[in-house]
Amino acid sequence: MDNKVKTGNKQEISLLIREYRQYLMLEKSLSENTLEAYMADLEKLLSYLSVADIYVLDVTLEELQSFSAGLHDLGVCPRSQARILSGVRSFYRFLSLYDYLETDPTELLESPKQGFKLPEVLTVQEIDRMIASIDLNKKEGQRNKAIFEILYSCGLRVSELISLKLNDLFLEEGFIRVEGKGSKQRLVPVSEKGIKEIRYYIPDRNQIETKKGFEDILFLSRRGTGLSRIMIFHMIKEAAREAGIQKNISPHTFRHSFATHLLEGGANLRAIQAMLGHESVATTEIYTHIDRNLLRSEIIEHHPRNIKYRNKGSYKV
Repeated sequence: MDNKVKTGNKQEISLLIREYRQYLMLEKSLSENTLEAYMADLEKLLSYLSVADIYVLDVTLEELQSFSAGLHDLGVCPRSQARILSGVRSFYRFLSLYDYLETDPTELLESPKQGFKLPEVLTVQEIDRMIASIDLNKKEGQRNKAIFEILYSCGLRVSELISLKLNDLFLEEGFIRVEGKGSKQRLVPVSEKGIKEIRYYIPDRNQIETKKGFEDILFLSRRGTGLSRIMIFHMIKEAAREAGIQKNISPHTFRHSFATHLLEGGANLRAIQAMLGHESVATTEIYTHIDRNLLRSEIIEHHPRNIKYRNKGSYKV
């Protein structure tokens, strides 16, 4: 990146954008979806700067604050504002890192305060009802049942689910290999129920005429191609409707439920972090919203002071 940008014409801005895209793709190893989200956030800023006649390398903190205020005025919710500003910070960090700028104007740029919104969670009974609602007489019935079990048993992202391959299955050992964000691989344990449903599904899969390029994909459509995110989304919405569940759920709801149920069952937060493929345990801590009564009973049962007095018979739960 020796060709430094000196002026503000469109060609030079295009060069910056192209190099930034390469940086995200090659050095940050972002997935295609995440990369496109970052580029969309940058486009919002560039549109604002173009109208205001401000060159991208001359922008000040005050001008970025005006951009942030403009998002608010347009009715963009705080959560989306924060995401857009995160993308803007990423761009200016790149510019500073590669000496296009001496100082990063986003260093003191604050994100809007946003209320903490817990993800929707299904109960075990609701998940069982959804799985029971699947019609196994349909050709895709066993496939859908296996998908639901793997989503819940392993806490996968939908992108991880649809990219699972046959050679990612280690069913005898009780694991599957998952490729997560940034092409990072992890081994995730699978429940006995999940293993059973996959094994029931494999004969159905083997009857499908697979299209070129999808020979090793585990979950196939009727046409022999891989499944899309939207197909999984509709599948889950349909099952929820059939099960009479009114909650606003998505494939990610199974992931939230997986983590919440593990935590409530006493699993270690670090173990859940490894299972989910979170880079930081701080991300996993969203699942610590366990019931206060459960938390209290856990403390009373396991804290040494309580054990001491309970053993003496002078303290009762």
